[in-house]
Formats: sequence, C-alpha cells, structure tokens
Amino acid sequence: MSTQQKVAIVTGGGRDIGKAISIKLASMGVKVVINYLNNRDEAATTQEEILKMGGEAILVKADVTNWEDIQNMIAATQEAFGPKIDVLVNNAGGLIARKTIDMMDEEFWDKVIGLNLKSVFMMTKAVVPHMSHGASIVNLASQAGRDGGGGGASAYATAKGAVMTFTRAMAKELGPKGIRVNALCPGMISTTFHDVFTNDEIRTKVASSTPLKREGEAKEVADLVGYLANGEASFVTGTNIDINGGLFFS
Repeated sequence: MSTQQKVAIVTGGGRDIGKAISIKLASMGVKVVINYLNNRDEAATTQEEILKMGGEAILVKADVTNWEDIQNMIAATQEAFGPKIDVLVNNAGGLIARKTIDMMDEEFWDKVIGLNLKSVFMMTKAVVPHMSHGASIVNLASQAGRDGGGGGASAYATAKGAVMTFTRAMAKELGPKGIRVNALCPGMISTTFHDVFTNDEIRTKVASSTPLKREGEAKEVADLVGYLANGEASFVTGTNIDINGGLFFS
C-alpha cells in the first residue's frame, strides 16, 4: 500500500526522534499531525521544514494523558485531513528524572507511568475507531524495557517494558481488523533526552561498548518507523524491534 494520502498522528512530534519521524513520514507523502504539549516553537520549526519540502502538516497541542485533549486532537486531525487516520506513532514519553526507589513517591511513579504507558493506551483506544484495514501503530518503547535501564530509571524502564507487552497484546487484538501494531526499542540515540539525563562519561562508555562504536541518530529510528508505517511491512506485527547498534541482543 502506498503512503500517499495517508494521515499520521505523531505524539511528541516536534523535536528529536519525534521531529525526525514527522519529517520522514511527510517525505513519504503522509499528512502529519505534529502533537506537542510544551515545546510549540520546536514543533513549529518541524512544521516549517515539512512545508518547505512540499509536505502537509498541522500542529496540535494536547496532553496525551488527558482524554478530552486527545479527542480535541482527533477532531482537529479530521477537520484538516478528513475522517480516517492511517498511522499512529506513540512517541511521547520521557524519564522526567532519575530517582532510585527510596527517592520516589507515588506521585512521581504515577507521572512517569502516565506519560510513558497510559498515553499509549489512551491514544490507541481513541484512534483505533478511526482506522481501517492497512493502518499501522508504532510505539516507542526502549532498550530500558529489556534490560531495566540505567541508574534511577526503574519507573521509566517498567513503563517501557509494559509498552512492549501492550504492543504484543494489541497486535493480537487488532490484527483481525487489519491493523498492525509494532514497537521500537532504541538504545543510546543522540537526543535531548541523553543531553539532559546522561553524563558525557557514561555516553562515551556506552558508545565505545557498542559494536558500531557510536550513538544512534534520530533519523535512523525515523527510517524504521517509516518502514513499519508502509505497506512493505504488511506482514510485520507484534514485534519489538531493537535499534541499538548491537549493544543489546534480545
């Protein structure tokens, strides 16, 4: 199936991996809804790049853990691009902070789980009724979901592990409707995430321990999303694909 005239929602689509995904899908002819919450300027820059290359994209501010916000985003999507939604990329997420279990309280735990797991559930539940045969959902999990993550990342790693399981469950549930569901498990990708939460010494150590001897790039993750969103991946569902330069083998 061609991606021409398809419509995609990319949560957290304004910067880093989300930005690269938005641009990749637009380059394939997909009409893109760039979701953001706090970083409108970055999202607007992403939109400008897409428009300059002749693509179509709109910006929609929404908290993807809030049902009303999500419904408003779907309404904005349909107003701009019509009733069907062909691709959902659940990219929004984050570590928030590194905290060991003795440092965490219930509020922090719920916030991390909400941002990384509840958002995937709510977006999937809201978008699936507007999808049809041939649609694709791509979730962004993490290598942390496989290996437990780095220090102080237990809540984040737990959420990402659950995203991987939710991906498998949804692949079974939605497969009869012709909707494919897959996830990516990125390792060390050069993004703001690691600029904020990982010090240079650890980044250098991880890169040197990776068989390819470097960090990954957001574009490389986006290219894989583009493949999963396309008809070329029409028999691929329920997978949690590692993209980590060979650092961790599942």
